[in-house]
Amino acid sequence: MLRLRPLTRDEFDAWLPRQVAAYAARVAASGLLPAAARQQAEQDHARSFARGFATPGQLVFRIMAGETAVGWLWLAVPAAGPDPLMAWVYQIEVQDGFRGRGYGRAAMLLAEGEARARGMTSLGLNVHGRNTVARSLYESLGYQVTAQQMKKPV
Repeated sequence: MLRLRPLTRDEFDAWLPRQVAAYAARVAASGLLPAAARQQAEQDHARSFARGFATPGQLVFRIMAGETAVGWLWLAVPAAGPDPLMAWVYQIEVQDGFRGRGYGRAAMLLAEGEARARGMTSLGLNVHGRNTVARSLYESLGYQVTAQQMKKPV
């Protein structure tokens, strides 16, 4: 049985720098220079976690299969914004060695439940265009494209 467990403070302190680095790498892969991607990642995370571990509305979970940690899920539940009833999945990651077992799908369904339990009426996410596995999963769960960026080298 899969479940979400909130990160402990120590887990959060280990997760955040790793998350910033991974996000910077994804941004750089989309075409931004590595130094600019790192700066953007640091700024975005500093804004998201303005009060660190205890930042309201930022929920980071370990994805647990029984007592085994198999991944991470970061869910943001905003108090304001253009759609204050829309939560966001900022990150979902199933660790190598546990992929392909349906944990990502199950974790997304758990994220929907977490959002509903907090009064949210929808759940949004961003996915990089080259991440075809994730895009396929989200489409199969009923997510629809609401915006799209495109780029062409010249």
